[in-house]
Amino acid sequence: MKKSLVFWVEEYFYNPNFIQKLLSFLLLPLSWIYCFGMYIRFKNKTPIDFEIDIVSVGNLSVGGSGKTPLVTALASRYADAAIVLRGYGRKSKGLYVVKDRDNILCDVEISGDEAMIYAHKLKEAIVIVSEDRPAGIKKAKEMGAKIVFLDDAYSKHDIKKLDLLIDVKTKNSRCLPSGAFRERLWSSKEAIVLEETKDFKRVVELKNKSARMSLVTAIARPFRLDEFLPEVVSKNYFEDHYSFLKEELQEILKKDNSDSLLLTYKDFVKVESFNLPLSLLDLEVIVDDKFFNIIDKYRGSNSAKKD
Repeated sequence: MKKSLVFWVEEYFYNPNFIQKLLSFLLLPLSWIYCFGMYIRFKNKTPIDFEIDIVSVGNLSVGGSGKTPLVTALASRYADAAIVLRGYGRKSKGLYVVKDRDNILCDVEISGDEAMIYAHKLKEAIVIVSEDRPAGIKKAKEMGAKIVFLDDAYSKHDIKKLDLLIDVKTKNSRCLPSGAFRERLWSSKEAIVLEETKDFKRVVELKNKSARMSLVTAIARPFRLDEFLPEVVSKNYFEDHYSFLKEELQEILKKDNSDSLLLTYKDFVKVESFNLPLSLLDLEVIVDDKFFNIIDKYRGSNSAKKD
């Protein structure tokens, strides 16, 4: 029931049918109230300077947009980097250092799936999960970070930062609850917008390929994977951040008579300990160099102000 509801909501937000469009129209008054409230919230926030370079990568809509591989690509270029994120879907609360410069310090249940991806892929970066982003920033600074990347923090208007926004295409561009948008790009808010294919592109490597693979994934809007998929026996979709059970994955292998399960990295970090045959759809992005130049210019400007 929960899975069906999640997929219905994703369709409603991104590719609504006639009934969903009608519902969206009827909810417009609530959307206007919600969006006005978010604007008032924005106007009443004063950015705090944490005296460290901070780059936020986010999107205005709910659901997946490819933030994790983009943050990974950007952060990999910088020494002394830290990643701070909420850690959505984790079974813990509060601040945890998922990884210091050298070692992963907790398991995926404490970190959440996205934080564990960063811990695996960014060998020299600090990774911190914290609902309280300022606390996470202070901890990163205390641990020696020189630049902090915030995953999904456009709405944190009380933090002085460089905002990068991924432009997510949708047929329903209204604010919640009529549409997918959590907030607008306010006219007085400075942000850099990135468009996929124009400013960054996805590159997928298939690792440990087998003859018969069953796709299993728990990412938002899983149809985004279709253009990168090899031939698979079946597609098994779960709600975003779902915690898999070993038994249900074994059942898929048995039902499909598959040689392996095909997973994204987000799924892989949650099941690698299950000792099942796994193939990996490893997604990375290549970013236009102009965005590294923008970050470097922002850092140079901050250094000049400190001097």
